[in-house]
Amino acid sequence: MEPWLSLGRKMEDLRAFVELASEEEDNGSYVEEIEEELDAARSALEALELSTLLGGEHDRSDAILEINAGAGGTESCDWVEMLLRMYLRWAERRGFSAEILNSVDGDVAGLKNVTAVMRGLNAYGYLKAERGVHRLVRISPFDANKRRHTSFASVDVIPEVTKAEDIEINPDDLKVDTFRASSAGGQHVNKTDSAVRITHIPSGIVVSCQNERSQHRNRDMAMMVLKARVLELERREKAEKLAELRGEQRAIEWGNQIRSYVFQPYMMVKDHRTGAETGDVPGVMDGELDMFIQAYLRWSVSGGSGRND
Repeated sequence: MEPWLSLGRKMEDLRAFVELASEEEDNGSYVEEIEEELDAARSALEALELSTLLGGEHDRSDAILEINAGAGGTESCDWVEMLLRMYLRWAERRGFSAEILNSVDGDVAGLKNVTAVMRGLNAYGYLKAERGVHRLVRISPFDANKRRHTSFASVDVIPEVTKAEDIEINPDDLKVDTFRASSAGGQHVNKTDSAVRITHIPSGIVVSCQNERSQHRNRDMAMMVLKARVLELERREKAEKLAELRGEQRAIEWGNQIRSYVFQPYMMVKDHRTGAETGDVPGVMDGELDMFIQAYLRWSVSGGSGRND
């Protein structure tokens, strides 16, 4: 309650200041100060309103982010790398830390897939807005004829498992392989079997980690991601069973693009769930995602009403 009460006190002080200024004959000098105080109050109110939308069970958790290339070959691999940079810049703007756990290079350029963990208060609560298919339309830098291409990449976000909700996984259900890292990492990475791949046999979930120098560290990070994915799988299976009982039609996530990034023939980024859009494509690609995240949180709380395709 304290942040709300504090804002209320500030508004009462500002109200008294406005009344005092109105009694002055020459009060022009107060106008700028009052406007600044009002702008600060609006920003504080928006931040508090947004915080009320983050009441999910795992919203305060760190987030595991995975990006996979879709149809489009080299174009899609390049798109994965562009999206990764966008999320790294977003994390940097928020003061979050980011660590890349695993990445697979594309055949020509970019990345086929990448897994990273974003650490900061409400990281999962914010980034869950990004889960889905992201579509890119641009003039391909890899096409000698300068034709326009459409590329797709899927983004998945799950909360990092904390000790309090840790789940037990039977070691007999795991297949662990070690191998030499294939991506850039220096002589040590390339000459030792430090990379780890863990397969959870019952679910078929496969997790790899190769970006740490130590095999032990790679195994720990891979287990952390595996536990989070197994937990998320259980959550989604329960949600699907509930949806089936309620008679709800489930969306096919891969075919359900959530956002389009158009570089040509015009510049626009549009979220197809909320209708939020902007022409500042460079800003978005530099990590300015808050308008889309806020719009999604408000849209999801309202039950998904107001969708604009």
